[in-house]
Amino acid sequence: MTSQAILVLTTGGTIDKAYFDALSEYQIVESGIPALLSEARVALPFRVIELMRKDSLELTGADRALIASAAREAPECRIVVTHGTDTMTDTARVLAAEVPGKTVVLTGALTPARFAETDAPFNLGMAFAAAQTCPAGVWIAMSGEVFDGLKVRKDRAAGKFVAI
Repeated sequence: MTSQAILVLTTGGTIDKAYFDALSEYQIVESGIPALLSEARVALPFRVIELMRKDSLELTGADRALIASAAREAPECRIVVTHGTDTMTDTARVLAAEVPGKTVVLTGALTPARFAETDAPFNLGMAFAAAQTCPAGVWIAMSGEVFDGLKVRKDRAAGKFVAI
């Protein structure tokens, strides 16, 4: 892979949730990210690695270390991480400390990608654009905005991320 290629690391979160009527709850299922990228006709070289299928509230220090290790050891210099929004900033802090010299963009969705009305494809597209244009560092791309990953928080009441 060249430095222009993008690595996508999937970790789960709402973006990869599905609703099962019989269970009356959401479950994280096989990542739909490859299908979203295919539908979008992404021409840029990319590869997808599914690291885990977890709600971000269930992520541990070991999970975040695995994400950082995968990003650090990858030949790609541009990385998109799909992640649950509740603890996205926690993972951003770990990545900023442990993955120097690469552009890492975290993104997710407030509604599952499998829903008709979802922000997932737009956020993923924003993350791909940010990965290509932002300098080395950790970024969060959500709701049409790109934030410094260390200067942002999720505003649950407003249902969006805000700069701090």
